Amino acid sequence: MTITVTFPDGAARQFPKDITGKDIAGGISPSLLKRTVAMALDGVVCDLADPITRDAKIEFLNREDPRALELIRHDCAHVLAEAVQELWPGTQVTIGPVIENGFYYDFARDTPFTPEDFPAIEKKMREIIARDAAFTKEEWSRDQAKDFFRAKGEAFKVELVDAIPPDQTLKMYKQGQWIDLCRGPHMTSTGKIGNAFKLMKVAGAYWRGDSNNPMLTRLYGTAFAKQEELDAYLHQLEEAEKRDHRRLGREMDLFHFQDEGPGTVFWHSKGWTMFQQLIAYNRRRIRRTYEEVNAPQILDKSLWETSGHWGWYQENMFAVKSAYAFMNPKDEEADQKVFALKPMNCPGHVQIFKHGLKSYRDLPIRLAEFGVVHRYEASGALHGLMRVRGFTQDDAHVFCTEEQLEDEIMKINDLMMSVYRDFGFNEVVVKLATRPEKRVGTDAMWDHAEAILRRALTRMAAESNGAIKTGINEGEGTFYGPKFEYTLRDAIGRDWQCGTTQVDFNLPERFGAFYIGPDGEKKQPVMVHRAIVGSLERFLGIIIESYAGHFPLWLAPEQIVVCPITNEADGYAEQVVEACFAAGLRARADLRNEKISYKVREHSLAKVPVIFAVGKREADEATVTIRRLGSQAQTTLPLKEALAQLEAEAVPPDQR
Repeated sequence: MTITVTFPDGAARQFPKDITGKDIAGGISPSLLKRTVAMALDGVVCDLADPITRDAKIEFLNREDPRALELIRHDCAHVLAEAVQELWPGTQVTIGPVIENGFYYDFARDTPFTPEDFPAIEKKMREIIARDAAFTKEEWSRDQAKDFFRAKGEAFKVELVDAIPPDQTLKMYKQGQWIDLCRGPHMTSTGKIGNAFKLMKVAGAYWRGDSNNPMLTRLYGTAFAKQEELDAYLHQLEEAEKRDHRRLGREMDLFHFQDEGPGTVFWHSKGWTMFQQLIAYNRRRIRRTYEEVNAPQILDKSLWETSGHWGWYQENMFAVKSAYAFMNPKDEEADQKVFALKPMNCPGHVQIFKHGLKSYRDLPIRLAEFGVVHRYEASGALHGLMRVRGFTQDDAHVFCTEEQLEDEIMKINDLMMSVYRDFGFNEVVVKLATRPEKRVGTDAMWDHAEAILRRALTRMAAESNGAIKTGINEGEGTFYGPKFEYTLRDAIGRDWQCGTTQVDFNLPERFGAFYIGPDGEKKQPVMVHRAIVGSLERFLGIIIESYAGHFPLWLAPEQIVVCPITNEADGYAEQVVEACFAAGLRARADLRNEKISYKVREHSLAKVPVIFAVGKREADEATVTIRRLGSQAQTTLPLKEALAQLEAEAVPPDQR
């Protein structure tokens, strides 16, 4: 019996059924076989030695193929486990998956590992890689596997065998004499991993994430196809640590967090100034085309039941009652109603749209709100400004006809791209997130909504002249509609998902929202949810890290600090501050009895963009000596000229 194998160039050949990818590659050329580490059948990556049982499209993967990176990291995790057991016999291995940017492996050992163990482990890993042992796969029975692991004292592996569903094949992978339970796939041998790997950190982890189970030691690592890629990644991590918004937030006195308000921000004066600058910028960008509104913070549970959030999103919501109702739950006269802190602004905006009769001539209606929302996040997931429980959205909802929908989506895209450019984000990826498994609405509705977004996505790519890259995120839409996800790349190459545009046929229907059409009949509007930066708190965290605290002058919380060189110049310093205020610049005088060099160092650490040094000569001549952040150079200018230059520089990008 034969099968047909189709190659990437479209050529098709007949082969005996169950021929392996290894045999096909070797038959084409020895050099192809030598550089091939795995294959993809109909797009699914698998072992090169797997038999091919059906007609299929085949691709041969080398180490440089992006799809091979996950294999490199997976194989590296296996080598890590083998190295640990060679160095410390009796250590139990548990699981070792690939994760974003690397891999980890969990070990059970009486003495936990420490970073001091890393050099010995990495040395042993290099030895194993140099052996170039082949990865070979065997299928075992469950009893065979459990007997094998029991004999080795691997109790965790025995438990994993029991957890594999009966309809799944149990696979064991060997690399030389070492063997592990694994779903695969793997590359052809350990030598294909290369030496561009590094162990990163050690942490504790409960078996299966349950605090009632034993504590394991988790070793994290990373691996790349090339050493220069590893070096670039490590450099990015170093830069990220220097730019960490939590550290810069402390140094610049912007905000803090504390246990009494978990996941909520305590804004200090300077941080709040930046936050308000961000809101003012966003408000100016939408004032001509959106109506700004404000919906209640607390709404009755029934509203969230109608919207679907109570059923689909309840675990992420905060429910509240009056304190009296909590204290007196059996008091029939007490108001026992359950309310929810809003996790989203959309139901409130539907209520505003519904208030008063709307005509088709009124559409589109665009409602915007800088609304504070609350969403429950696990305490372990909280991360500075990047992951909080209470945050402000630059949220808006557009109510329009279906005929207007595609054009509205394009207008939103143009606005978003303009905003991102103003903050220095010029690399943008827009992905269409399609229907999730759990969703509301009919398949026909989803087909229709996704078709509209696919057309818009094609237009975006064509009209942006390459500025926008596009893609598909299968199954990542919200429960009520598909959406666009906008991902920005920052100054050190990290990607951040920020803006969204979501098409929703469901909420208007659920809430009975309508407008009067040209025929005098009630029509249901389409609702478009859009957020440009999403969480303002998170976006500010991204900005802090992308700029490394060196903000453009318009955004800097403190634009100028005036530092007298001697006490004799204190009066002039205060006059300079008043002149700064008159020019619309944020400034203050540092009149402390400290040396000018000390003041300059301190304000440089706090990332103040401009320092004016003033002494007797400057006071006599009505000048200032200017020092810019990041520069050792000093320039002396007449005060009026210096302020004119800075006033022009401090104009926000949308007002230039």
